[in-house]
Formats: sequence, structure tokens, C-alpha cells
Amino acid sequence: MKARNLMLSLAVFAMGCHGFAADKGDKNLKGEVKLDGSSTVFPIAEAAAEEFQKLYPNVRVTVGLSGTGGGFKKFSTGEIDIANASRKMKPEEAKKAQDNKVEYMELPLASDGISVVVNPANKWATQLTLAQLKEIWQPGSKVQTWKDINPAWPAEKIKLYGPGADSGTFDFFTEHVMGTARLSRNDYVASEDDNVLVTGVTKDKYAMAYFGFAYYEENQKAMNVLALAKDKTAVVPSPKTIEDGSYPLSRPLVVYVNNKAAQQRPEVKAFVSFLLKNAATLSKEVGYVPLKEAVYTDTLKKFEAATGGPAKQTH
Repeated sequence: MKARNLMLSLAVFAMGCHGFAADKGDKNLKGEVKLDGSSTVFPIAEAAAEEFQKLYPNVRVTVGLSGTGGGFKKFSTGEIDIANASRKMKPEEAKKAQDNKVEYMELPLASDGISVVVNPANKWATQLTLAQLKEIWQPGSKVQTWKDINPAWPAEKIKLYGPGADSGTFDFFTEHVMGTARLSRNDYVASEDDNVLVTGVTKDKYAMAYFGFAYYEENQKAMNVLALAKDKTAVVPSPKTIEDGSYPLSRPLVVYVNNKAAQQRPEVKAFVSFLLKNAATLSKEVGYVPLKEAVYTDTLKKFEAATGGPAKQTH
């Protein structure tokens, strides 16, 4: 977890330098706010939690890391207040929440792009088509070596690294590359911790991995990112190509908030308001792509309207 902790520390330090949106805090506010879910959203949520607790020292904010699917399992039973997600909620997950009478709001935080990376010693592969990526990752794939993709490439076995089945990154990647969510070969090193994947690809000359853009940016000196082509033009992930959607594997990062928790517990409402007010700066500091300012403003207004007005502060 060292790399993630370093990214979080740098984000919090940067936020301290640039400043959060105005919030006087409230030392009288007490309670607990529970979040869980996506490892991709984790750096944003954890940085916000640390700064929020400086302003609201008697509110305890816990941020879990069980993957998007794992977060939704807890959220749909009312076990947590907020689910961090790197994909939209699936129909069956929404039904489970409905069955348990858990009503919620979906709030956008930022954009991200899934990066496909290789070891820096890999000088032969610079780009792939989505069709080639599908050929590599599909169940029963006959691709075992780099030569199986391109006859000019080495006849060396590809060591594959990727997210585990509870990850929103896994769901999004498989849906957009395979055409069917959760359809994937299983003979690869899987982990919900992106740093395990980073370590794997940096230590193996013939490795390939996929994970969120922020983890590539943090480790870009130790790996190469591949350009991806949906049609004819191969595009490298960057803040610009992710924002304009030209990068084929761009995706939304969101939080799901329990309506009842936000409406009845001031500490939950205060944290969500704080998160939305600072999502743009937080996202940028940890390597994601902020949304347009108007999106955050509109989202905050809708959230406040649904929960009885702006979060109150008593001193």
C-alpha cells in the first residue's frame, strides 16, 4: 500500500497548499460516515475524509476498499452510507437495494481512463486495437506469447495482471472490450489492489496490465502505456483525451449516497457537500480528470434540494 499512501499524502499536501472550498467546519457535529467500494475512487474519498475530519474533528469517516462490486453489496443492505464506484450500478444491484428499501442518489465525481501498460523494457508494443485486446483477454484465449499477437514480436509468454472480479475496473474493461461485462480469461494475476498490478508489470519484462489512469501517471517512469485504437486511430490516455472521450476506455467515477442517511444524519450530509465542493481539485490532484464546474454546481444544488437545503454549521 506504500504507493497508494504516497499518492494520498501528496494529494492532501497539495490540497493544503491550494486550499479547499470555503467550509468553516463544526466541532460540535458528531457521528460516523462509512464509505466503501472502488479502489479507483479511493484516493479522492480518502483525501476528502482526512481534510473533512480536520474541520469536523468529532466525525469519524471510514473509507473501505473492497472494490466497486463489494461496495455495492454493503450499500444495498444499508451497511454503509456511501458507495464509491468506477461504473454504474447494475440492474441486479439496484434491485437488491430496492428490495432492502435503500433509496439513493448517484453523484458524479470525475472521469478516468483505463490504461493498458507494459514493462519499460518492452520496445516492440506501442499500440493495440480493441480487437487485439479482446483476443488477448477473452475466455479460452489462444494468445499465450507476444508473437501470438504479432509475428514480429518475441515468442515470450505474456504475464497478465488485472483487477479482481469485485472491481469496477474489471466490469468496465470487460464490458467495453469483450462486449459483455465479466467475460474474461481467468489465467492472470488478479488483485483489487492496483499497486499489486503496478508492481507486477514493473518487475516483468513481458508483462501486461490494466488499471486506472491515475496509477499509470503515478508510475509512468516505471512503465509504458499503450495507445488504443477503436477504429483506425490509436489514442494514448491523457487528461485531454479522457475528457473529450476520444480515448476508447474513458469512464465515469461516481458515488452513490444513501438518501435516508443524507437526509437524517447531518454528518453524512456535511461530508457529501464537502466532497462535491472539492471534487474538482481533489480529482486533479490525485491524477483524474475533473468534470466541468457547472456539473459540480448543478449536482450540489440537486443534492441540497433532495436533503432539505445546504449543510448547516453550528458553532
